[in-house]
Amino acid sequence: MITPVIIESLDQEGRGVAHVEGKVIFIEGALPGELVTYNAYRKKQNFELAQVAQILKPAFGRVTPQCQYFGTCGGCSLQHLDARTQVAAKQRVLEDNLRHIGKVKPELILPAVYGAAWGYRYRARLSVRYVAKKDTALVGFHEKRSSFVADMQTCEIMPQRISALLMPLRKLVNALSIRQRLPQIEVSLGDDVDVLVLRNLEPLTSKDEATLKAFAEQHRIQFFLQPGGPKTAYRFYPQNAPELNYTLPEFNIVMPFDPTEFTQVNPSMNRVLLRRALNLLDPRPGERIADLFCGLGNFSLPIARRGAYVTGYEGSATLVRRAAENSERNKLSPRTKFAETNLFEIDERWMQDQGHFDKMLIDPPREGAMAVATSLNKEQAPPWRIVYVSCNPATLARDAGVLVHRNGYSLKAAGVINMFPHTAHVESIALFEKEKD
Repeated sequence: MITPVIIESLDQEGRGVAHVEGKVIFIEGALPGELVTYNAYRKKQNFELAQVAQILKPAFGRVTPQCQYFGTCGGCSLQHLDARTQVAAKQRVLEDNLRHIGKVKPELILPAVYGAAWGYRYRARLSVRYVAKKDTALVGFHEKRSSFVADMQTCEIMPQRISALLMPLRKLVNALSIRQRLPQIEVSLGDDVDVLVLRNLEPLTSKDEATLKAFAEQHRIQFFLQPGGPKTAYRFYPQNAPELNYTLPEFNIVMPFDPTEFTQVNPSMNRVLLRRALNLLDPRPGERIADLFCGLGNFSLPIARRGAYVTGYEGSATLVRRAAENSERNKLSPRTKFAETNLFEIDERWMQDQGHFDKMLIDPPREGAMAVATSLNKEQAPPWRIVYVSCNPATLARDAGVLVHRNGYSLKAAGVINMFPHTAHVESIALFEKEKD
């Protein structure tokens, strides 16, 4: 018989963490403060992976999940925890990572930023599987720890109009001749148009094309087809649909994008994130500011709107071109320029060659920005203020350690942005400063 354990914390996958005789137990479905029993499904020398078996003492923040597929679908991991308690847990994850990995502590913990807990997801990659034995198609997220597609008919974290399309999409896939060669439907929503990108591994027949056109008209969506990698995606129907874009009203900016290009999953929280980032960065007219991992120009253009001169660096030539186009579209070209740069391979010499920046914004992928952090040698007159936006608290903490202990910055503030409610994903922001020369 397994002895009950007390859950100490949450890990970065949203699992409860306990210790038994020196071994770490990661328990799905368990929350901090709870007394639970568990069933292990993977055992190693130093840790076990498990599922909660019985909750003997529930946590104060435990709630009934809103989605009936929670626990089966792998799209969410924290629906059983009150939304505000989720954010508090994420804040602890951030602080723990900064303390244990970076050996740093922020002078100020920023108030956590909240938004809508449901219907927030404007980007999604839905898996498709045609089950020949049942002559039916499944459309949704993968089941937990499985390659199978969850048998889901609704999704609470996507807008209701898209959730309502899951069953019609099943019927659509069933009706296509390529139903066994259509593994994915990517959802990309803008302010004025909803786009579905079909990953078609074989060409459509004329009947397939007619079926898609009828579906698009009935449900008021636009189809793209993607026969190969993301760059092969093209508009299929209707050709005259509004452009795909999102707006930043506070900065009077319209940002067109292609449906396979990276944009934030949660557009309303993106606006809040931008407001906080620019308040921390405080760009002033005439300042020279670097935006590293600039993407489409999501931060570059608002910074330029404040009157600063911005140089955006990005590893993708396509995104560099798109950022320049977006800058021109918003009449900001005189204060922006963009350069294709592999920011994972830069060094001190490269940074020195760019000239002096007054301030810097860094928004890297999960891998973080170690090369950037190590290139900011304190003897090179680097930017005196850095705002670091992170989607991975572990790499943020690692890079913060370099900025503080090696390069002489102070970690002035840090906090979380609840960009992905009901998931363990931690979006955070940190402010670094050093004495001006």
